[in-house]
Amino acid sequence: MERGGIGGDDEEAAAAPKHRQQRYHAVESQDRAVVQMTSTEPGSSTAAPRPMKPGTNLSIGPRTKMTSSNGHAVPNVSQSDSKLELFGFDSLVNILGLKSMAGEQPQATTSPRDGEDVGITIGCPKETEPKLGTLMGVFVPCLQNILGIIYYIRFTWIVGMGGIWQSLVLVAFCGACTFLTGLSLSAIATNGAMKGGGPYYLIGRALGPEVGISIGLCFFLGNAVAGAMYVLGAVETFLDAVPAAGFFQDAPTVVGGTTVSTPSLHDLQIYGVVITILLCFIVFGGVKIINKVAPAFLVPVLFSILCIFIGVFSAPGSDAPKGITGLNMTTLADNWSSDYQPTNNAGVPDPKGSIYWDFNALLGLFFPAVTGIMAGSNRSASLKDTQRSIPVGTLHATLSTTGMYFISVFLFGALATRDELLTNRLLAATVAWPGPAVIYIGIILSTLGAALQSMTGAPRLLAAIANDDILPVLNCFKAYEGSEPHVATLFTSFICIACVVIGNLDLITPTITMFFLMCYAGVNLSCFLLDLLDAPSWRPRWKLHHWSLSLIGASQCIVIMFMISWTFTVVSLALASLIYYYVSLKGKAGDWGDGFKSAYFQLALRSLRSMGANQVHPKNWYPIPLIFCRPWGKLPENVPCHPKLADFANCMKKKGRGMSIFFSIIDGDYHESAEDAKTACHQLSAYIDYKRCEGVAEIIVARSMSDGFRSIVQIMGLGNLKPNIVVMRYPEIWRRENLTQIPSTFISIINDCIIANKAVVIVKGLDEWPNEYQRQYGTIDLYWIVRDGGLMLLLSQLLLTKESFESCKIQVFCIAEEDTEAEELKADVKKFLYDLRMQAEVIVVTMKSMEARTELSAGAKKDPEEEHASAQHRIKAYLSEMEETAQREGRPLMEGGRQVVVNEEKVKKFLYTMLKLNTTILKYSRMAVVVLVSLPPPPLNHPAYCYMEYMDLLVVNIPRMLIVRGYRRDVVTLFT
Repeated sequence: MERGGIGGDDEEAAAAPKHRQQRYHAVESQDRAVVQMTSTEPGSSTAAPRPMKPGTNLSIGPRTKMTSSNGHAVPNVSQSDSKLELFGFDSLVNILGLKSMAGEQPQATTSPRDGEDVGITIGCPKETEPKLGTLMGVFVPCLQNILGIIYYIRFTWIVGMGGIWQSLVLVAFCGACTFLTGLSLSAIATNGAMKGGGPYYLIGRALGPEVGISIGLCFFLGNAVAGAMYVLGAVETFLDAVPAAGFFQDAPTVVGGTTVSTPSLHDLQIYGVVITILLCFIVFGGVKIINKVAPAFLVPVLFSILCIFIGVFSAPGSDAPKGITGLNMTTLADNWSSDYQPTNNAGVPDPKGSIYWDFNALLGLFFPAVTGIMAGSNRSASLKDTQRSIPVGTLHATLSTTGMYFISVFLFGALATRDELLTNRLLAATVAWPGPAVIYIGIILSTLGAALQSMTGAPRLLAAIANDDILPVLNCFKAYEGSEPHVATLFTSFICIACVVIGNLDLITPTITMFFLMCYAGVNLSCFLLDLLDAPSWRPRWKLHHWSLSLIGASQCIVIMFMISWTFTVVSLALASLIYYYVSLKGKAGDWGDGFKSAYFQLALRSLRSMGANQVHPKNWYPIPLIFCRPWGKLPENVPCHPKLADFANCMKKKGRGMSIFFSIIDGDYHESAEDAKTACHQLSAYIDYKRCEGVAEIIVARSMSDGFRSIVQIMGLGNLKPNIVVMRYPEIWRRENLTQIPSTFISIINDCIIANKAVVIVKGLDEWPNEYQRQYGTIDLYWIVRDGGLMLLLSQLLLTKESFESCKIQVFCIAEEDTEAEELKADVKKFLYDLRMQAEVIVVTMKSMEARTELSAGAKKDPEEEHASAQHRIKAYLSEMEETAQREGRPLMEGGRQVVVNEEKVKKFLYTMLKLNTTILKYSRMAVVVLVSLPPPPLNHPAYCYMEYMDLLVVNIPRMLIVRGYRRDVVTLFT
């Protein structure tokens, strides 16, 4: 499929039958986008797809089949085109659908928040560049990046400084690191289609956008600095070959009686800046020119290496220096051990030098010689088959260069004396056949080609990070499809010039090493995590890997970082950590289906299975509130939840730990209101995030509020992670809104909670509930009437953990039937609270004291006695009306579709009990900031209207109250 339209490429066109062509038609705009294909005869005017504008209606041919979103076929369709009508089958699913899943369809730059959906656009097919195979697409770029300046002008010096055996260890150590990273890279690259961004794309999609961007930016810096290293290598080689081209002359260094001249630092800076600017202009010319020229740079490299090997076997020549002995076993034995010496800034041994070398320092210097294995993955968009080319090309390039390094260690170690190895930095050019000029040309072309590749790849990596639209600060580096990343190129050139001004190759290479090692560790950790989790989507074609190899590779990368330099490692990790923190703080939310999300999911599943279905021990019990957001009252449509419910939900958690489930019920038919429910769920989720409340949102569509609650209370949650407390607002407005519906719904919800064994917390005075900044002073009073498993005690302790209630004290009120039981009950409750580690004042109220008349407080708005009389009058009128209706219709007493039984004596008793309890609360809890009282269960077959009158009498004149009912289990324990 071509970019920008629907159509086959040349190969598909060649494979298609010549006497038939394919024609695409689109359905009408109001239906779901379904594109069909019909056959047309050769020479037809409709044989080729025509450009279309979005939203344009097309004329439909007589044989075109259209399927609407509900699966019904459009009339006037032949029977042969309707065989799959029942399935709503799209005949192009194998072409459009599968290619969209493979990421072959182009689209505008999108954020990962959009889910990386790939749309289908219709138009003229665009010409695309020919795809590259394994050789030119992966192997050659990797080989060109690996074989660089280090091998030509530093490898003989490394053999002289570290000796043959330590050089072999060095090559093996670095080669093993890149080989294991290549295995991990191959596994991830063969697990699906790849997009632009190279290792950043792989790491980001495996470990998440935060890790991906932090490592990706460090990898970008590594590539930018590597460009400076290659430029300095080319300039140094040029000045060594043509000393007269230098503008400045440094004092020569005498080593063992031999005078050694090195290029001036200022010459390196001047030539380096000029060459970097010239390369920047070439990069501005476009990537197509670079991709055509870049393979030509590899030919001089391979030829120069062949000339080096020919020269080594034919050495020493007639004009060779005395230090070149030719392949000699005595020389091999002399160079077997290491001889670390101090050097000056140019790497020339100097007893007064300020740079001291050891194995770790050589490791930092040599490691850039094995980097470059990511060159193939960076070109994934240009490969014919990424899942085959990347593993084969990358690993073959790694093994080939590592084998060449091993051979070179023995050859250089047996070729020249140690002094010659340390002082003649261009020893490879000195011994090369037919002369040094070949090597000079090869070095310059290879280093300039590698620098060009670095300055080309780094801006595109930065543009890929910016195009993901995670960090707004990177928006200036975006490069849309078909355009060059000019701003990113300028920024990369600025970094290269800054590093060139440093002018010291040996100081730059450890910096590059850290950034590349960090990227390699990220690739290994990505493969380790994906392989260890073994998600259903993890099915790599590359089978020669195991999570243990990835773990070893990641560990080796980290070890190498610390071996090279603690300082550089700490700085690099600190830089990556700062970027990670910045992305977490300022970045836009995105879900790439990364491994961490899979790890969280599997960890949650394991934890859920380990918890089982048995009851949680009271020591491990956490409140999981199910919060009814809009049960009663009128809230604006754009307000998904009462503003104070989230504040109260946070009060039920200790230090914010725990989960809350916020839910609402939409009345109506599910098929008609499904989209409204999704919109409401998004709004509720945004509200939860805004209130910083740990919880999830759920929306239920049901015929009625009672049916919806009955469904959610049964099915919500898994195992022991089901909600255990139902939280809702007290319906204070039931009288003026709806006399019958609210009482019956309120009773139904409470009864459903009792049957489902859920605790209930009803909040009265929710509008006055304090937020986290409103500090309260006074008492938290508990009227502990019935055994509730300690839920009321636990809620009071959770309130004390909040800043708004931490200055309050707890008072526990217990009711004794006889005065003689008061002291014994008080002692028992004190002992119980002491064992529970609760500090509270215990007050015992006797039934006799409750009977005494209580003086009305000055702040009371209503007289409880008058409210009691009014309630009796309203209940009597309501029952009389109900009896008249029943007699008139000849049926028993009915309320809300259920039969009720009225016992006037019980009604009077319940009203009187609520009156006395209310007056007792007003007597003892005038200074209470919140009152907790046990919730009386609704009497069986009792009118809902009467129960609401009881509750109204209980809460009258009390500004803030929690009405609590526990369930059949303990939530606190006496034992440690």
